[in-house]
Amino acid sequence: MQFIDWIIVAAYFVLLVGIVRWSARRQKNPQDYFLAGREIGWFVVGCSLLASNIGSEHIVGLAGNGANSGMAMAHWELHAWVMLLLAWVFVPFYYRSGVFTMPEFLERRFDARARWILSIVSLIAYVFTKVSVTVFAGAIVFQTLLPDTFGSPQNAFWVGAITTVVLTGIYTVFGGLRAVVYTEVAQAGLLLGGSLFVTLFGLKMLGGWGELQITLSENAEQFALWRPLSDPDFPWLGVLIASPIIGIWYWCTDQYIIQRTLAARNLTEARRGAIFGGFLKVLPVFLFLVPGMIGYALHQQGVIAIPTDADGEVRGDSVFPTMVATLLPAGLRGIVVAGLMSALMSSLASLFNSCATLFTMDIYSKLRPGRPERELVTVGRLATGVVVVLGLLWIPIMPMISQGGLYQYLQSVQGYLAPPITAVFLLGLFCKRINSRGAVLGLSIGFALGMLKLAIQAAVGGGFLPDSGFIGWFGNFSFLYYSGTLFLISAIIIVVGSLTAPQQPDSQISGLTWGTVSKATKDEERSGWGWPDVVGTALVLGLVVSIYLYFSFWL
Repeated sequence: MQFIDWIIVAAYFVLLVGIVRWSARRQKNPQDYFLAGREIGWFVVGCSLLASNIGSEHIVGLAGNGANSGMAMAHWELHAWVMLLLAWVFVPFYYRSGVFTMPEFLERRFDARARWILSIVSLIAYVFTKVSVTVFAGAIVFQTLLPDTFGSPQNAFWVGAITTVVLTGIYTVFGGLRAVVYTEVAQAGLLLGGSLFVTLFGLKMLGGWGELQITLSENAEQFALWRPLSDPDFPWLGVLIASPIIGIWYWCTDQYIIQRTLAARNLTEARRGAIFGGFLKVLPVFLFLVPGMIGYALHQQGVIAIPTDADGEVRGDSVFPTMVATLLPAGLRGIVVAGLMSALMSSLASLFNSCATLFTMDIYSKLRPGRPERELVTVGRLATGVVVVLGLLWIPIMPMISQGGLYQYLQSVQGYLAPPITAVFLLGLFCKRINSRGAVLGLSIGFALGMLKLAIQAAVGGGFLPDSGFIGWFGNFSFLYYSGTLFLISAIIIVVGSLTAPQQPDSQISGLTWGTVSKATKDEERSGWGWPDVVGTALVLGLVVSIYLYFSFWL
C-alpha cells in the first residue's frame, strides 16, 4: 500500500461518514430506521441488493473457488433468474402485506409460532454463518495486503477483523437502513470497478482470454461448469437440485435480502429494483469467479506466487488478495482495497440491520407490545451493538471454518438451512390448504434434520466420529443431495400436517396466497408495470441463458 492508496481509502471513509450523518438526522420512527422510511427508488434497491449479497467472503471465497474448482460455483452466481421470481412473484405479496420482516409475514399467513421459529433460527444463522465468514474473509485481505504494517501477518488479521466489525457496527447503529442502502450504492460501484481492474490486469499479464483457455484446458474437468455424477463435490444432478432451493430461500425469503425491497417507495420501484439487481447479479461470474481462474493460470506460469498448502494445492482464499497485491499499480490498488473493504462493510451492515430488525420487530415487540416508537428504535440500535459484540467473540473460532474454502462452506451450511423455509414459503403462497400446523411441523422438523446433518458432518470431519459405517456415510453425504432430500421431506411433512387440521378461512389469508388475491388487486398491480419491466426481465433471462451456453462448451 502506497501513500496514494491510503488517500483513496481515507476518501472512501469520509464519504461514509457524510452519508451516516445525513441518515442519522432523519431517524424519527421504526419505519425510518428499519425500512428507510419506505422511500427508496429502484436504482438504489438494485445496488443495495447486489452490495448486500457481494461481501468480502464472496470476493475472496468465490475467487478461491474459481482457482480450485473453476466454474462449479457459477450456478449459484447465475441466480439472476431467481431474482426475477422475487420481482414478479414474491415481492407483491410482501409489499402488499405491509410487513417489516419475513417472520412477520409468516405470522400473517400462519400463526405466531411460525414467526418465532423463523426469527430465532434466522438470528442464530446470521451470527454464526454470515458474520463469521464475512469477517474472516476481510481479515484475510488485511493479512495479505498489510502483512508487516501491524508487526506481523497474524496481527494484521486481528486488526482487520476487529476494526471492520466495530466501524461497520457504528455506522449501522446510528444510520439505520437508510445509511446502509445509500452507502451500498457507492460500495456497489467500488467493488465492481475494483474487481474489473483485477480481471483486466490479470488477463493482460496472462496474455488474453485465449491463453486462459489454453492453460485451463490442461485440467478441463477441474474447471468445467458441469461435472459428472461421479464428481465428489459438484455432480451436475446435485447442483440442479440444490441450487434453486438455496437460491429461492436466499433471494425470495431471507430477511437479509428482502428488507431492501420492502424499503422501496412503492411496489413498482420494488419490482424494478429486483429486476435491476438481477442484471447486476450476472456480473460476479466475470468479476470474481473468472479472476480466480486467471490467478491460478498466472500461478501455473510462475508470474505470481500464491501460497499453497502442504499438498501443494493453491490456497484459494489467498488468490484474490495476492493478485491485488502483485498485479495492480499504486492508486488502483487503493481503489480495489476500498472496494474490498466496502464489500465487507456493506454485507456486515446489511446483516447487522437485519438482525436488529428481526429482534426488535419479531421478538421485543411481541414480548413488550405497545412500546413507544422511539423505544423500538433504541432497542434496534442496542440489538445491533449486541450482534457486533457476538461477531467479535466469534473471531477466534473463524479460522476453523475456512477449511475447503469460505464460499463452499457457506453454501453447504445454507443448504441445510434453506430447504424447510423454501418449502414453507412456496407451499404457503401457492396452496391455501396449507395451514399453521403443517408450517410449524415442517419448519421445526426440517431445521432439526438440517442441524443434525451439520453436526454429524462436523464431527466426522473433525475426527470425533468414525469415518465409516452409517455415521460416516451420513456425515460425508453430499450437501447438494441432502438439500433436495430435506426439501422433499419438509414438503411432505407440511402437506401431511396441514391435512390433519382444518383449512384456514379465506378471510384470514386474504391476499396472502395466490388464490385469495382479488381480481381488482391483480389489475391494480398489473397497471404498475410497463415496457421497462418486460425488457429488463427479457434482458436478464437472455444474459443467464447466454452465459450458460458459452461456459458449457468453453473448454
